[in-house]
Amino acid sequence: MTAQCATRGGSSYTSAMPPLPRRALPAETIELARFLVGRLLVRRIDGRRVAGRIVETEAYPPGDPTGYFRPGLTTANAPLFGVRGTAYVRLVYGANFTLNVAADALGTGAAVLIRALEPIEGVDVMRAHRPGAADRDLARGPGRLCVALAIDAALSGLDLCAGRRLWLERGAGPAADIHVCTRIGLSRDMHRQLRFVERGSRFVSVSP
Repeated sequence: MTAQCATRGGSSYTSAMPPLPRRALPAETIELARFLVGRLLVRRIDGRRVAGRIVETEAYPPGDPTGYFRPGLTTANAPLFGVRGTAYVRLVYGANFTLNVAADALGTGAAVLIRALEPIEGVDVMRAHRPGAADRDLARGPGRLCVALAIDAALSGLDLCAGRRLWLERGAGPAADIHVCTRIGLSRDMHRQLRFVERGSRFVSVSP
């Protein structure tokens, strides 16, 4: 039995849906980045479901010169080389955690960066983690969403298909209308259209 937990655009979202199985995740990085827009990212905190609808992703496919797979497999980036659907939590500039999803084949080192969420469940928990932030800004950006959902290095290596502490769900809302554009904050390969955003969402980090 599921319980309605929030509405968006007249469509109900339901809790206690099963985690997305690995077989549902596209095997290619760019397709996975597109697929994840409109899915739910769910975090369990002190027995509470805290969840957001993914509204923005970026793909870092195999061989991308800006990818975190360089300089090869290390202790720190090992989850990036894990099976598709493994969480890789990276500390950026010594200040902000970011959540990446390992993509492509085992050992490849490709990833999808989760850039922004639309808060759906446990919004009060997100507000407590980001006091003073407007609801629109709770998870609008990769660093902010990690603070809002209490995502840190302890969750790196977690299987996002297993339903423990942090996981992905299909979601019950309408399919996302996706706009494809260039990635943000890069000094190389800036022309590549590898950012996927939900068209018209006010929760994306930077409007295309």
